[in-house]
Order: sequence, then C-alpha cells, then structure tokens
Amino acid sequence: MSLIVLGIDPGLRVTGYGVIVKRGQQSHYLGSGCIRTQTTDLASRLWQIHQGLSEVMLEFRPQAVAIEQVFMRDNASSALKLGHARGAAVVAVASHGHHIHEYAPRLVKQTVVGYGNSTKAQIAHMVKRLLEVEGTLAQDAADALAVALCHVSHMRMPLSSNLYYQ
Repeated sequence: MSLIVLGIDPGLRVTGYGVIVKRGQQSHYLGSGCIRTQTTDLASRLWQIHQGLSEVMLEFRPQAVAIEQVFMRDNASSALKLGHARGAAVVAVASHGHHIHEYAPRLVKQTVVGYGNSTKAQIAHMVKRLLEVEGTLAQDAADALAVALCHVSHMRMPLSSNLYYQ
C-alpha cells in the first residue's frame, strides 16, 4: 500500500518539484528537481512550466499532487507573476486528470520544521533529514518536497475507498 505524491513550489523563473512515496507511516524520497524557464517572454515561460510538469507527471505517475498557495508580502506585482506560474502548474496537473491540493506557506513550514516562520535553510535541512536525502537539494526542490510532506501529513483518507493506496 503506497501513495506517490508530487509537491510543487511554483515560480516564474524556477518551479521546484519533489516526489515522495508514503508507505504506511513512512515517507521516502523518489525524486526532485527544478524547471528553469529559459526566456523572458511570459507566455513562453508559462508553456515551459506546463511542459516540464507534464513530463514530471508522466515520469512519476503521482496519485496526489500538492502546491503551495500564493503568499503576498509587499509586492502585488510579484504575487501576480507567481499566480501565473501557479496557473500553468495547475493546468498541467489538471490536464493529467488530477485534483490539486493547496497549502499555505506557513502551514508547510509549521508541518515540516515545527515553526511557521522558518527559513529556507531550515526547511531544506528538515526535508533532507525526514526523507534521508544525501547530498544537496536545490532550494526550490526542497520547498516542493516540503509541500509533498505537508500533504501526506494533512491529507484525509477516504473511509470506504482504497483510492489512495495501491
């Protein structure tokens, strides 16, 4: 019985992804990486995000997908750009027939580190520790893995269905 979960940390320049498998009470690392857009044209960047995540979906065949919600600090323009990247990611996931689960950045940090205002370095450290990952992880990939870990910690299992486990 296992559940493969794809976590996404959306960004217009760099979109991180992380894939874990949950077996019983344990989560294990399957893979991660970054989709780096190679242009400044907005439409091209969104297409690259969509295509990159579509390839990830085909490679790992996740059964659940989670994404970080938009967090707006001081800059509405940055939040809007991030919203575009999230939109491309959501469409890529939906085109593969999946529902996407959304988590607030603060909840992701609280779940993985135990502190809602934790730093990116603290998140990366805990992700590596929880998933027993050797070597270095790209920051965006570590954030995406944190989103996947948040999902397995907070997901609701169906009462009368074996939908999430194979």
